[in-house]
Amino acid sequence: MAKKNSNGGGNIPVKCSFCGKEPSYSDILVPSPLGDAYICSECVEQIEGLIKDYFNENGGAKKGKKNAADAPGTNDKLPTPKEICDFLNQYVIGQEDAKKYLSVAVYNHYKRLAQKADEVDIEKSNIIMVGPTGTGKTLLAKTIARQLDVPFAIVDATVLTEAGYVGEDIESLLVRLLQAADYDVEKAEKGIVFIDEIDKIARKGDNPSITRDVSGEGVQQGLLKLLEGSVVNVPPNGGRKHPEQKMIPVDTKNILFICGGAFDGIERKIAQRLNTHVVGFTGNSVRSKVDSDNYLKYIAPQDLKSFGLIPEIIGRLPVLVHLDPLDRTALLKVLTEPKNAIIRQYEKLFAMDGVKLTFSPDTLEFIVDKAIEYKLGARGLRTIVETIMIDAMYETPSTDVKELTITREFAEEKLKKAYIG
Repeated sequence: MAKKNSNGGGNIPVKCSFCGKEPSYSDILVPSPLGDAYICSECVEQIEGLIKDYFNENGGAKKGKKNAADAPGTNDKLPTPKEICDFLNQYVIGQEDAKKYLSVAVYNHYKRLAQKADEVDIEKSNIIMVGPTGTGKTLLAKTIARQLDVPFAIVDATVLTEAGYVGEDIESLLVRLLQAADYDVEKAEKGIVFIDEIDKIARKGDNPSITRDVSGEGVQQGLLKLLEGSVVNVPPNGGRKHPEQKMIPVDTKNILFICGGAFDGIERKIAQRLNTHVVGFTGNSVRSKVDSDNYLKYIAPQDLKSFGLIPEIIGRLPVLVHLDPLDRTALLKVLTEPKNAIIRQYEKLFAMDGVKLTFSPDTLEFIVDKAIEYKLGARGLRTIVETIMIDAMYETPSTDVKELTITREFAEEKLKKAYIG
């Protein structure tokens, strides 16, 4: 910065490159980092005023830049449900029902934000997704976050406890959303929150608890006001609240909540309910129509209640969608087809070392068969591939190998060596 520049020593006098004002007539001159150009404080104030006037005339929106605080105002700017679903198809294999429900929910959320004051108040439809581990619940949430023009946060319900106990307060769920919105409360109040592992806060029994259930029923009761819509005080840095801490009030009325959980063992609740309806001479025919390999397709709100969710929270999650277990065909596609497919990731890792990596078709089928055997879904695929490739990833960078083919015999040998074959 320069306030005054003497001519002694052969220095060239400086002046404002915008108005030509010399240092003696200005409080300060700010130099440009790119060359011998300067701007005075008066010109800076004038430019700031012009920018403010421009934004006020154009409704406060920056031209050419997406603003998460403003919902899309016209239908041609809204991503349609089919467009959202097509984007999900690039990364997630199968789960057509879940994609449809998510796409419609996000589309309706955009329309709610663009809604003008009217006599019809559109209520939000929170979602709960139920599916086995490794079927794509978290992946769906992460993928849809890439396409959104609103703040999006993925939070975990396992760390939550009732107020006053070790853990985190329910309000801390909104801290991640505030961070995604750069602590702009107006933006955050129009965002989307994905609550993962919602099944981990189920109460210990179907009946109401007569004792303190600080990480189960107590958390569910605390979530009610968030899901329904109310003004809650959020600690800016998360963690526990204390009286001297400065709080940020956040209205959750327009925040869309998407919950996901594996609900391990809920199939038994569903099967029990289906069997209780089978009576009389038609019992065998009704029972034969039930797909015993995928009970989740018959899931109903009463099954969630039997699992341990309280009726009040089920009522605030009106959209119930299930994710199907991945069959052999779907798992084979997961290995190779998505943009971030597992095989493509390993090919990229080896390519960075100058090695061309290929997997034989029978090797891929062998990996899928093992994943089905372990019943770990898509996550099981990575476990198996990592076990097969660990020795190659250790040795190849130290050799001159430029091409590597993984055969079925090689994969079987590595799995046997790791005692999981």
